[in-house]
Amino acid sequence: MKPSMKPSLATFRRVARLAFLAFPLALQAAEARNQHYPANRPPLRPSHFVALPLGAVKPAGWLRDQLTVQANGLTGHLDEFWPDLRDSAWKGLAGEGWERGPYYLDGLVPLAYLLEDERLKAVAQRFLEWTLASGQPNGWFGPAKNKDRWPLAVAMKVLTQYYEATGDPRVILLLRRYFDYLKDTPPDWPDKEWRGVRAMENVLTACWLYNRTGDPGLLETARTIRKNSYDWTAFFLDFPHTTAALQKGLKFTHLTHGVNIAMALKNPGLSFLLSGEERETRAVMAGLKSLDEHHGQVGGRYAADEHLSGRPPTQGTELCVVVELMFSLENLVEALGDPVFADRLELLAYNANPGAWTADCWAHQYDQQANQVLVSKAKRKWSDNSDTSNLYGLEPHYGCCTANMHQGWPKFVSHLWMATQDDGLAAVAYGPCEVNAKVGGGEDVTIREETDYPFDGAIRFTVRLARPAEFPLHFRIPGWAEGTTLQVDGEPYRVPPGKLAVVKRTWRSGDRVELMLPMRLRTETRFNQAVSIFRGPLLFSLKMGEQSKKLAAHHPTLPSADWEITPSTPWNYGLVLDRAQPDRAITVGRNRIGPLPFAQAAAPVVLRVKGRLIPEWHLAANSAADPPSSPVLSHQPEELLELIPYGCTRLRITEFPVVRPAGP
Repeated sequence: MKPSMKPSLATFRRVARLAFLAFPLALQAAEARNQHYPANRPPLRPSHFVALPLGAVKPAGWLRDQLTVQANGLTGHLDEFWPDLRDSAWKGLAGEGWERGPYYLDGLVPLAYLLEDERLKAVAQRFLEWTLASGQPNGWFGPAKNKDRWPLAVAMKVLTQYYEATGDPRVILLLRRYFDYLKDTPPDWPDKEWRGVRAMENVLTACWLYNRTGDPGLLETARTIRKNSYDWTAFFLDFPHTTAALQKGLKFTHLTHGVNIAMALKNPGLSFLLSGEERETRAVMAGLKSLDEHHGQVGGRYAADEHLSGRPPTQGTELCVVVELMFSLENLVEALGDPVFADRLELLAYNANPGAWTADCWAHQYDQQANQVLVSKAKRKWSDNSDTSNLYGLEPHYGCCTANMHQGWPKFVSHLWMATQDDGLAAVAYGPCEVNAKVGGGEDVTIREETDYPFDGAIRFTVRLARPAEFPLHFRIPGWAEGTTLQVDGEPYRVPPGKLAVVKRTWRSGDRVELMLPMRLRTETRFNQAVSIFRGPLLFSLKMGEQSKKLAAHHPTLPSADWEITPSTPWNYGLVLDRAQPDRAITVGRNRIGPLPFAQAAAPVVLRVKGRLIPEWHLAANSAADPPSSPVLSHQPEELLELIPYGCTRLRITEFPVVRPAGP
């Protein structure tokens, strides 16, 4: 690829290379190994990127506001009143002693250290101190009442993050003793148990620990776990569930369970690092393709209202699926380097993740819908969930999401930047932040990323260094961003979508890079030929009048409650547009980003488009019926509709029928 404009001689001397890299999945990772961060040691295959330690990337701007909202909401206060945490056996009390304490810490620990919030650190420390002191002579740890390996796998993910933030040596000691226990005891990874189908979560920590200790026994244990647990690679290569689980009459199976599948999507990527087998990398993309084809929902998620449940836009997705799928994608970006994983990661982070919370983060849903016109306690066509599943509240349906939902935002922030094997840095996802890291020959660099992304496509990076240093910066160009320009010291370059633009040069303090990602409107054809509207990574939904009714309060002073939400305006609209040229029918408006970035009343972006009511489209089973097949004829008058980001809505239509022109 050639730049669109020839650089000046002075710039040419300073820019050593501007390259565009694509990463096919049957990849050959670079032989170089990052010298500043614990990259994969041989015989592990090198990963394409290396995750930075917790705290290297800090949120800024609206993204810091969003994490602060989360800290002031349920995440920051659950331990005060929710019995499963207030009385948790993971801090030495008599309460729940299985997964909920570790799940909570898996989001609380990174949130506390990203915000440098001493109160939240103290909340986490009570759990951590007890856990670190709980090790037994044989290497087992955690509450005595727990005999299951599964929650220990989650606890280990917590401990690795805590170690990265603090360097506490007790973490390494506890983890080494537990992996000695796993090495010395028979494999116990049955396919019909959580610990079996989720066994590779242990391998994630085994590789992390191996890269810091060099103990070959850890890889021996990792390979034993891989060999004796469910083969998700074969599952994704020959995907067996092409219809909704409900249609098959299934009740419970681990192999149709949405969260298990979300966790498992990273397993072939991890296995590839252990084995180098090309089939592992093929399995990742095959799995994503099959899920999209048979159960895909708009915005990068798939329907799993407990189990895989097809493509209609009123089938739900559990919030645990969203946050675990985000974490899997973060790991896949690191391991395999393909920008498509980061494209999907941003879709989930900026749409489905906030869409399942209230704007103040005091309530969440278990199941969210793309076309969600009524939030109530009622029977719906879920695969296997209760009537409370789409209420916004403390513990709708089941408390796993109440414990596990907290990891979405903070882990996303932690993975915005990664180290590269050529001792540089990669911007793999975008949002306002600051990264502090070692590059080149060991120089410390700070890069300030200023942007309103995803609400706007302009991103400015400012480099700060004590002295000039040569190193590369890698910038992911999203697959949708045709016409992107990358400007280095005032010289603009056209960069192709779906690749990484690599700028290798001698950087000086104050150098700037400006990235302009065109936010052109685009459409996606959905169920029954419905249309969905995107601008950049944001998905847009109908703005509806919302009336909230409190069903239950969970604390005398804190605003934790369960909410029913009903529409006060019509929802059954089709859009009047040409799906191939949406910009001809839609106008774009911008608002200032407020202290609640995903509040409906102050949506940062508003699209205006004409639509018509479709009277025959109505409720079915307490949800919107399937959208009538497009194009639809409507004789109702045209109205000007407002569409706002999906994450700003609690009620929404996101897959719209298209209204065909009326005949003469």
